[in-house]
Amino acid sequence: MSTTLETRTDRIVNLLDMKKAEDIQVFDLRDKEYLTDSVIIATTLGDKHTLALLDMLKEELKPAGETFLAVDEGDEWTVIDLGDIMIHLMVPEYRTKYNLEEFLANLSLERPEQSAS
Repeated sequence: MSTTLETRTDRIVNLLDMKKAEDIQVFDLRDKEYLTDSVIIATTLGDKHTLALLDMLKEELKPAGETFLAVDEGDEWTVIDLGDIMIHLMVPEYRTKYNLEEFLANLSLERPEQSAS
């Protein structure tokens, strides 16, 4: 995909904001030891809102070339894996309970060097 990670992330944040997701946070993890380059966390208004956000993201992002590698749907927490971007849509209680922001903020600062085998 020719668009940058920042452009794609900004588009996702704007879409979530337009559909009333709350407290949207983005974590750039390119220099951290984690399985993806960017994580977006957004609070939803409830289970129906979570599902509506997921449907809207699929409708808007698939035609733009995004590939949904995996989607783990739940009423309280939905995770969308776009490969280099991971999106977490969570009801307020789950967001508070699991506190992903603290986990992501405390990741190791550098990825281990890849061995050139």
